[in-house]
Amino acid sequence: MASRADFVLQERHGHVLVLTMNRPQRHHALNRALASRLVAAMNAAAEDEGIRVVVLTGSGEEAFCAGADMLEASGVEVPATDPRMGTVADAIDTCSRTPIPVIAAINGYCYGGGARLAIGCDIRLASVNATFRLPGAEYGLVVAAATLPRLVGASKAKELIFTGRKFDADEALKWGLLSSVHELQELMPAALDMAQQIAANSVAAVRASKAVIDAATLSDAAADLEQEKSRRLRGSPEQVARFRAATKEVTGR
Repeated sequence: MASRADFVLQERHGHVLVLTMNRPQRHHALNRALASRLVAAMNAAAEDEGIRVVVLTGSGEEAFCAGADMLEASGVEVPATDPRMGTVADAIDTCSRTPIPVIAAINGYCYGGGARLAIGCDIRLASVNATFRLPGAEYGLVVAAATLPRLVGASKAKELIFTGRKFDADEALKWGLLSSVHELQELMPAALDMAQQIAANSVAAVRASKAVIDAATLSDAAADLEQEKSRRLRGSPEQVARFRAATKEVTGR
C-alpha cells in the first residue's frame, strides 16, 4: 500500500507537471489523505513560476478516480468528523480554481466525485476504456449540478444526474464533455502534447483567458446553491440510509 507521501506522484516535463493519483487498490478513490496531498500539490504548482500546465491522471490502466472513498465517508474506516485530512470538496475546488490550466487525462473509471474532479479541470481527454457515472442522486446527494451543464447543456446534465446512468467515452465526446478519445497507450502522449502547446504560449494571456472564460461560464450563485442543497441533504435519514446501502453494495462492509 502506498504511503501518504505516495498518494500523489509528481513528474516534471519541462513546464508541465503531471500529477498522478495513486491509490490503485481503491481505484484512486478520494480519501482525506489523497485529497490533502492533491490540494498541497496543486497549491505548490500555483506558486511555482516554472509550472505552466498541470496534467492530472490516475496510476495504472483501470481508473482515473472512482469518487469519494465510501468506507471513509461512511465512517467505517475513519470517523466522518475526523479533521486530520483535507476533504474531497477541498481537492475538487482547488483543481477547479487554480489559475494554472489543468488537463484531465481520464484513463478508466471516472465516477461521482472523480467525475466532478474531471469536470472541474479545464480540458478533458480520455482513453477508450473510460467510463463515467454521477450517482449522487442514488446516494441522496447533489453532484456536479452547478458545473456539468456548461459542458453538456442543461437537458443532458439533468438526464445524467437524475438517472445516475453509466456512459462511455464516445458518448462523453459526442456531448462535449471530452475534447478527444485515445487508445490507452496514446492518452498520456496526447495530453502531454496538448500541455506543451499550451505551455509554449504566453502564461499571462493563457491565465487571463482562463479567468475570463470561467467568469463567463461558471456561476458562483449556482455553486453556492449546490453547496447549500448538499448541506441540507447530507445526514438526513434518507441520505444516510441510501449511502449506507450503496457502501455495503460496493464494498461489502
